Amino acid sequence: MIELVIKNYLDGQLSVPAFLERPEKPPKKYVLFEKTSSGKSNYLPSATFAFQSYAPSMYEAALLNEKVKEAVEGMIILDAVSKISLNSDYNFTDTTTKEYRYQAVFDINHY
Repeated sequence: MIELVIKNYLDGQLSVPAFLERPEKPPKKYVLFEKTSSGKSNYLPSATFAFQSYAPSMYEAALLNEKVKEAVEGMIILDAVSKISLNSDYNFTDTTTKEYRYQAVFDINHY
């Protein structure tokens, strides 16, 4: 399961925790990611993932977003990953919870 591969890799690369679900009591800084779509071409799976970087200020969220992008792009060294491309990234402040966050969206081909 590619989600577990990504989580384990991010946990080893980032100084903040990464989650697949929003924790009940989230830390001040963390990364939340989810698969937003998936597909298959020539029997090779691919998926689009959204990585949300949460922090106490917009500046810190933007910095964490840059670290997340670097870490995700570094996953290309894994045997389970064959291609990674940044689809987009942007300020995605959560107006409901009033938390600062940035979101980076990646297309990831995997095995």
